[in-house]
Order: sequence, then structure tokens, then C-alpha cells
Amino acid sequence: MKTVQSSLWRLSENRHVPPLRFVAVSATIPNAEDIAEWLSDGKIPAVCHKVDEDQRPVKLRKIVLGFPCSDSQTEFKFDLTLNYKIASVIQAYSNQKPVLVFCATRKGVQQAASVLSKDAKFLLSVEQKQRLQKSANSLKDSKLRDLLMYGVAYHHAGMELSDRKIIEGAFTAGDVPVLFTTSTLAMGVNLPAHLVVIKSTMHYVGGMFEEYSETDILQMIGRAGRPQFDTTATAVIMTRLSTREKYIQMLNGADIIESSLHKHLVEHLNAEIALHTITDVTVALEWIRSTFLYIRALKNPAHYGFSSGLDKIGIEAKLQELCLKNLNDLSSFNLIRMDKENNFKPTETGRLMAWYYIAFDTVKQFFRIKGTETLKELVTMISNCAEFLDVKLRTNEKKILNALNKDKDKITIRFPMEGRIKTREMKVNCLIQAHLGCIPVQDFTLTQDTGKIFRNGIRVTRWLSDFLASSKDNFSALLNSLILAKCFKCRLWENSLHVSKQLEKIGVSLSNAMVNAGLTSFKKIEDINARELELILNRHPPFGNQIKESVLHLPKYELNIEQLPKYSDTMAEILVTTILTNFEQLQTRRTASDFHYVTLVVGDADNQVIFIQKIMDSVLLKTGNWMKKIEVKRALKSDDISINLISSDYVGLDIQQTYTAFYLTPRAVGSKVVTNKWKAESSVDTSSGTAQSLPAAKVETGSRCKEENTYKKYSNRECNHRCKNKDVCGHECCKTGVLPKSEMSGDSKFSLYLADLRSRNSTSSVPPVKRLKMQMLNQAQSVDLKQFVFTPKSLMPASSRSGNEESFSSHSVDQVDSFNNLGRSQKQFQSWDYGKSDALGVNAELRDDVWDDLDDEVLVVASNLFSRELDEHELLHKYSTSEATSDISEDSCLLQSDTSIQNSVLSVFNSSSKVELSVQSGHVNTFPSQENKHSNLSQELEKIEYSSISNIIPDSSKFTRKENFFIFMKEQKEEMEPRCLPDDETSDVKPLLGLLDDIF
Repeated sequence: MKTVQSSLWRLSENRHVPPLRFVAVSATIPNAEDIAEWLSDGKIPAVCHKVDEDQRPVKLRKIVLGFPCSDSQTEFKFDLTLNYKIASVIQAYSNQKPVLVFCATRKGVQQAASVLSKDAKFLLSVEQKQRLQKSANSLKDSKLRDLLMYGVAYHHAGMELSDRKIIEGAFTAGDVPVLFTTSTLAMGVNLPAHLVVIKSTMHYVGGMFEEYSETDILQMIGRAGRPQFDTTATAVIMTRLSTREKYIQMLNGADIIESSLHKHLVEHLNAEIALHTITDVTVALEWIRSTFLYIRALKNPAHYGFSSGLDKIGIEAKLQELCLKNLNDLSSFNLIRMDKENNFKPTETGRLMAWYYIAFDTVKQFFRIKGTETLKELVTMISNCAEFLDVKLRTNEKKILNALNKDKDKITIRFPMEGRIKTREMKVNCLIQAHLGCIPVQDFTLTQDTGKIFRNGIRVTRWLSDFLASSKDNFSALLNSLILAKCFKCRLWENSLHVSKQLEKIGVSLSNAMVNAGLTSFKKIEDINARELELILNRHPPFGNQIKESVLHLPKYELNIEQLPKYSDTMAEILVTTILTNFEQLQTRRTASDFHYVTLVVGDADNQVIFIQKIMDSVLLKTGNWMKKIEVKRALKSDDISINLISSDYVGLDIQQTYTAFYLTPRAVGSKVVTNKWKAESSVDTSSGTAQSLPAAKVETGSRCKEENTYKKYSNRECNHRCKNKDVCGHECCKTGVLPKSEMSGDSKFSLYLADLRSRNSTSSVPPVKRLKMQMLNQAQSVDLKQFVFTPKSLMPASSRSGNEESFSSHSVDQVDSFNNLGRSQKQFQSWDYGKSDALGVNAELRDDVWDDLDDEVLVVASNLFSRELDEHELLHKYSTSEATSDISEDSCLLQSDTSIQNSVLSVFNSSSKVELSVQSGHVNTFPSQENKHSNLSQELEKIEYSSISNIIPDSSKFTRKENFFIFMKEQKEEMEPRCLPDDETSDVKPLLGLLDDIF
């Protein structure tokens, strides 16, 4: 009323609003003058009219009877004991006139009527018996038909309408002396009686017993007294001894109504600020003066903790101090904020607190949340909420609760608690888990407490999920809160097997039968035959068809995740599509409500919430899908992304997926970036005549991340291009970076080409065709195909290699050992026939991830580089004999050649048993390499001629120290076994060798 009144007052300041009158009527408030003063606005005082018992046409005598009840006795048992005391009450106060008995439940009505029909005998005339017999023949209820002949009947909303009409007529005519009914009759049906008996002041509402309200009590008492028949009436209340004085004061009007606002002032202040009723401190102080708390505090300050000697000014100061303290509490927890003009503004958290009407102590508790809480921890926090303070732990309940918590022989709760049940919080926790786990609880009082817990728990868990959604660093707690809110709504765990319990007409017993039959998901229920389902549930057709139709018209979802090509070192973009697969079927009928929705939650490995969105089914029904582009910031721990679709009302429809995003650069482990090693290997550059280092990346076959880490070394220096967005520009260096100067200075053209080829292939997102187009646009010169024409080279003079005899012979023992090792590892080398047309067909053995962009652009560049180098007629640099022999010993390479080698061609030939060298005279020498030919090996080594190599390299024979392949400057073609090459480096060299063979 005060909120409406203040709103109208603000409207009346701007424009003319007609005055609004309030009429407040109460039959229970003794201090009506305080209510009238509270409703006054200061300008026009409210008028109070009191009507006492003297104005009643039929004098009413009120009697309250108290009966003993122990703490261990439940309300249900106490109600049963009162059935046997009704007969004596009726005999004492009825005066042989009609009696109306109000009971708590429908079942209690029938039980009380059956007990009274056996305990009491009513004197009925012959005419009354004949009319009762006629009425009984018209009744459909057989139990009621038998009771009616004794002069006892019952009436409740669960009866047939025709039976209710017959009973009402018989009672009005006076043929039925005693009528048992529920409290609903006092509200709608006018059946006055001389005596009204209220059997127990507790009634069963919403799965639990609770006290009748004062309005209900007075409504039932008001049925006593028939103005056309009686001048007096009697009302008897049967209750516990502990509550007898309460109802005596209520009936006598001595129970003064006090305010309870001071106990919950902080919640009301927050609600008024959210409604914009209170806008600043001045308005807040005016608001506190307009409350019923202010009226009663002036008359009874001791009840509110104030000194009784305070005057009006002192009490107002205390109330203002209380108001300011609560405002500071709201501000300290960011529930309200003040702008520059000192006006109060509600925050989103404050609005949620007012919307769900959450206690301030509960909000303070969840402000201490860490963001990584599990489902078990959230259930524990929910159990400690102030909303469950009225739940009491009774002594006789501990045995049942401890059995639910830990019992070897029975099914227990999902998250057992340590120790025994000792506190109210542990009881609430145990009942929540037992109910969610479908564990039956036989105690009637615990069942009532469970109903009360879940009525408040649904509200608290929904607030918790909305409260956590306002933060971004609590993905784990947010996801679990959404799941817990759905569990409270469905009253099932998210992984429960009793999914059928959510369907209409399926209770606990039928759900257990379906679980025993293996029907633990909606998919299995949908696939089963309807007749078989009816056999399982022991139901008649078409019950099975109805259950299958309900499942068929439940929403079914799918999630599709696709990464878009827009990504960088720290950001990626994904496209999430939520699909309603059966949206066409749901156009005509839907099992879920119109307000059903799913929540899409995306988080990363750093517990950060990337995206959250509620998607209504009504939106998905329009097109069948919903798409959203989401930017993903790279997490520190992992690139994995958790994508979850949580239903609001149903267990068994959720989808949870994990997706790994791709970024431009590899992931760092600890403080180091995981990169594969680059080897600076020595080779001979024929164009310059100097030894150059050839970086050969040792790429391990395996995960894609390792391949990307290989090229991290080439991206540690930015280029000088002034591009606005280097991720999408056409420059390769903007994407992959350039080499450090220290590395660029010592690399050959071919080395740089290899490094650039691998780097572009692994890190660049631009396709090879597009890169070729961009490069051709940047290059002014065109490719001259004449440079690829085969040109024979002139023969070089033969040289003696006698200077190397000692070197070779000194290491013959090591070479024999190397032959033994090579014989065991020959199967690891791939065969490559020199000169075949399919020299590039090496994808089956080589790594496709390194050479996958070997396209026309590569052919042009590679051939151009080699043609220039081979056109130069400079001699190779000389290397010392000791260095060459050490290389030969280390790599275990055997060489047999004749007098001269004609052509400078790089060829590697992999054979299973021998190395063949083609000489100018056509004679072929073979080397045995099997393990069983150790004796012949030394003899073959002695036959090696060094003269031809000595003619080319006078002092030494140069072998590459790391790559272990030979380079010669003769035109004659030779074949060599690459047994001296490691696996990884052989794989790097072979594709280029075949490439050059086809070109030249």
C-alpha cells in the first residue's frame, strides 16, 4: 500500500491524478488505530471504525482446548490421536444441534468420520433415516454411503460434484448431525452450524504441515451460529498445550501486532532502491518515518531494542542510525552505488537480490565464493543459507539421516559428509542429496522438511546462477550453479538414471521400474516398443504410446563448433551453432513449456567465462538453429575451450564439448617456448666457393604443435612494414617475421629458401596459390624458361687420391662396426630409384606436413637457384685430410670409385645390400654390407682407389660432416647408398634431389 501511495504522490506532482482511497478490513488486528495512523499520509488522516462482539447477531463462545504432545510425536500422529477425542467434545458442546468439524487433510476427514461412526450413536427419527437412505442410494462413494446411515458424512474438494451436492442438502436440512470437512468449505460454501470444531491448528499444504493463518481460523469460527435458528454458538479449537495461549490471545484480541521490519530492514531498503522509491539519504529517512516500524517504535521502543526512556527525537535518531547502517552494508557489497549527485542507484547484483528476494546474509556468504567451486561445495554452501533457518534438527531424525549419509548396506547420498549429522546445515545437505538421488525417506516429518527446502532452494539456486553470470573469472562455479539450479527444478541429479521421472504420469515407482529395465535415457525410451514399455510398467494401452509421444516431442539439441580463419597469436574466432534437430516436429506439439530455454556457456582453461547466452526454444523454432561468432582470447594453461549447453528444466538434454582452438604461434611451456632444434650444418657452396651453414630443421613426425614450434626461431624479429593489420596483409614477413641478423648473415640462398619454405607452410594461413600470385605481382621480372634447358658440363681432370689411403685404412675397424649397424637398420631407409619420372612421389614415406606446398612456385624457385649454382665453374675449397678422415670414421661411409667422376650431380641411392658407383669405363664395384661378411670387408677396403678423388681435391676428400652425403663436380652419374645419412636428414634431402633430377 505504501509503495502504491508513494508512487501516486510522485505522479500527482507532475500532473493531476485523482486521489486513491484504501479500505482495510481485518477481523484479527486488535490495535487497528496503529494501522490507521500508518496508512495516513499526513494530509488526510485515515478513519478507523471498530466493530466488537456486541454487534454480532449470534453470540459466539470461543473455547481453546490444549492436548499434550511430545517432541518426538509428529503432527500426523497427533492429528490421529485427536480423532478419538472428538466424540467427547461434540457431546459436551453440541446441545444436540448440527456440528461442523474442520480437518487438515482429505484423508484425515475420512479417518475422523470413520472413528466417530464407531464411537458415537446419534438419535435419528424415522423420517430422517428414510431421507438418509434415499440420499445414500444416490451416492457414488461407497464409503460415504455406509457412513451416511450412521448420521456422519464428509465433504471435500476431491469428491464427485453430485455427491457434494447431496451431502450439502442433507446437512442443511438437519438430517446429518455431524459433517467433517476441510478448510476450503469455510471459504466457499455457506453451511452454518451451532458448533464448529477445529481439529488441530496445523494443516497440510505443499507437502508439509504448517499453522493455520489467523484469517483461516476466524473464517472457520465464523461458520458457528445460525441467525435464523440460534441465538448462541460455540467454537472449539483443539491444539497443542504449547500453542494454547497463542490462540487464546488471538481470539480475545490481546495479541498486539508488532512490526518485524527491523529484522529485515536491509532487504527492504534494497528492494525500495531497486524500485526507485528511495533515491537518496533524505528520501530514505523519510521512508523510515512512513513505516509501521516507526509507529510502533514510538509506543513500544523496548520491543525493538531501544531504551524505554527515549523521547520521539531520540527514537527517530536511533531509526535513522539503523537505516544508515543498512545502507552502508548494501554499498559495501556493491548492491547499491551513489552517483556524483549522491543519488542511490541499484546495481545488477542488487536487482537480482530484490527480484529473487534473497536474504542479505545469503548474499554475503556467496560474495566469498572463489569461482572454482565444485558441485559438492555448492550444495554445502546452499545448505548454509539463511532461507533454511526454520528447519530444525530433531533428535529422533538423526538415526535416519546418518543412515542416508553413510551405510554399507543401503544406497547413500552422492557426496557423504564427514562424521555424524549434528547440525541443521548437515540435515539440509543430507535431505537435498537424498531427494536428488531418488533415495526414499520414510519419515513423514523429513518429507515435509524436504518440500520446504526445495521450495526455497529453487529460488536460491536460480539467483546464484544469475549472480555468478555477472562475473568473468568463475567459469567452473557458474557451470556448476547452472547444473545445480536445473537439478533443484527437476529434483534429480544431472547424471541421474531416473530421467523418466520428469515425464507426465511417471512417478517414483514407475521410474524405478524403467531404470531396472535399462531405460535410463530419453533415447532408449524413444526407441523401445510401446507394448514392451506397457509390460514393463504394468499399464494398459495406449499408455506406452503416450510416454513415447512425450519423449518424441522433447527438444533435441546439437552443437557445431567451427574455427574461422581470423586468428592471431593471442586471439581466435569460433562459430558456435546451436541446432534444434527436431524443430519441425515441435511446430505442432511440445512437451516442454513455452518458457523452456537452454544456456550456452563457453569457458577456457584459465576459468574465464568467454561467452554466456540464454537461448529460448521459441527462437530456435523459427529457423531450427542459432549461430554466434565468439572471439576467444588465448588462455595461459591450455588452448582447450569448454562449450556447454545446459537445459533449464530437463535432465538428460545437456551437451558438453571440448574444442581446441588454433593460434598463429606455438604454445610456451613454462618460461620456454618448445621448439625443435635447428642444426647449423656445413655444406659446400659451389657458387661462392666457401663453406656455408645449411639450417636443416629436424621435424619430428607427430603433433601439429611440434611442427609449429620448429619455426618459432624465425619469428622473433618483426619486419619494418607499416601495415595496420599484419595478420591479414599480403606480406609474408608480417605474418612470420624475419630472421635475426646474426643468422641471416651466414646463410646461403638455398638455406634461406628452405627455411622460408618450411616457415610459410607451417605458420602462414595463406594458401600456396594465393602466395604465388602475390609474389608474382611483387616481382617485376618474369621467369625465363630457357634457364631450365639441359646443358652438358665439361669434364674436370682426374686427380689422385693416394693421399687418403692411410686415412681410410686407419679407420677400417670402425667402418666394419658401422657396416654391422647399417645392416640392422637398412629397413629404416626408403628406396629411391634415381632417374625415374615419379621422383616426387615421396609422400608415403616423407612428412607431408613439411613438403605439402611443393607446388609450381617451389619448382621455379628451386630450379632457378640450382641452375645458377651449377653454372659456376669454380673448384671446391680444400679441406684437410684429418678433417675428412674423421668425418668418414664418424659417419661410417664407404666409397669406391674409379679413375674419374664426370659430372657434379648430387645423388643418393638407397639399396638393401650394396653401393654402386658408375665409373667412366663402365666397370661396377660392389661393397657387401651384411653382418656375416666381416672377413671380406677389410679386403674390399684395401682395393679402394684414391687417385680420382685426389685429382679433384688434391689434399683431402671433402665429406659433409652432418648431412653425410657427397658432392662431386663430374658429369658422370654415380649411385651411392645413403647408409651414412640419419633418418631425419635423409628425409629432408631426398625431395630436393628428385626435384633436381627431373629438372636437369
